[in-house]
Amino acid sequence: MTYSEPTSLAVVACPGGESFANEVIAHLDHIYVRRFKQKVSVLSKRYGFTEEEIIRKMNFYNDTATSDVCVRGHIDKFRHPKFKVDTRFTYFMNGEFKAEINQCIRGKDVYIFQDVENHRKIPLNDGKNTYELSVNDHLMCLLVAIDAVRQAGADRITLVVPVYPYSRQHKKKGREGLTASLLGHLYENLGVSRIITLDIHSREIENAFNTAQLDNLHASYQIIRELSQIVDLTKEDLVVVSPDTGAVDRNKFYSTGLKKPLAMLYKERDYSVVTQNAKDTNIKQVKLLGNVEGKVAFLADDMLGTGGTLLKAMEFLKEQGATKVIAAISLPFFTGNAIEQFDEAYEKGYFYRIIGTNAVYHEELLTREWYIKTNVSSLFAQVIARLHHDQSLSDLLDNRSIIEKLIKRG
Repeated sequence: MTYSEPTSLAVVACPGGESFANEVIAHLDHIYVRRFKQKVSVLSKRYGFTEEEIIRKMNFYNDTATSDVCVRGHIDKFRHPKFKVDTRFTYFMNGEFKAEINQCIRGKDVYIFQDVENHRKIPLNDGKNTYELSVNDHLMCLLVAIDAVRQAGADRITLVVPVYPYSRQHKKKGREGLTASLLGHLYENLGVSRIITLDIHSREIENAFNTAQLDNLHASYQIIRELSQIVDLTKEDLVVVSPDTGAVDRNKFYSTGLKKPLAMLYKERDYSVVTQNAKDTNIKQVKLLGNVEGKVAFLADDMLGTGGTLLKAMEFLKEQGATKVIAAISLPFFTGNAIEQFDEAYEKGYFYRIIGTNAVYHEELLTREWYIKTNVSSLFAQVIARLHHDQSLSDLLDNRSIIEKLIKRG
């Protein structure tokens, strides 16, 4: 395996995560083509060979290094590796899943993709049936895929789960389970060495692992990039608003990066009421610490379920005199009838735009004028490429420097 030709990198896509996996694979292809061309150019200048000679020499080296007779493909071109593993998932009528790996992955560095919040109809059983799967269905599908990859002899197993399942069940307040921790132990027992996720609900979940490593990525750069397209950050009077006390650190990061003031909403809740949809919220009173009058209010949160909390917050900010209300959500679930509720709120002028990532698959959301999708698949591809070659992730995990450059350009 060489830096420019990752023949041992493999991607297994669970049915729910296939769409996101395909996007990441497209970026991986681009990354390795670019690396190959860059390496050829540098070596050509350094050793005085033509680029054509360098390409042939690199391919010759790869042919001698492989355990096969040779690497398939042209000897005078970059050989595009096939990252995606041929995998068959079977769904039985009693609800069981089976995963079959249809090619050799022995000794490979395998990345298993799954989107547990993908609730679209998914083709299974070679496309003969389509099912709308629950979070628990997706989770079970992921577990059988891990076991199949392990049984097939993979050298290293990494989970790519933009949404970490059960991440909201991370604190023990009484006679209840720590399900986020339970899943972490299951992954480790199945041989998972690393998990890549996006804006995990609580960093405390990292403490649940004994041996596996958790890489928590952030969509802040991608979100600020989209924000800069709809708001002039150098001229608009913008204030960052934390929607609740739990999101203060996240919004403090945006406030510091954007060099804008930080405000906070405090909500009094009636916890005897269980939220069922966006309208039936348990929030009884909202108070604002700060000033938004005559300003653009920007809120950021990690996930959005029914959306009742955010709707209440956006309506309140408009009442307090905000000219525009813009929200950024890393994991836009929009469960139940949330999309319809946000349609109504948009028509009433409670908010201007919502920025969400493609880490959760949606089709209906993309048709809405008020919704802006930002793509994080390139970020995941860069992380995977670096991990595969045991390189540093520091500048990808802490992206303050590239955010500063983006704001200066704006």
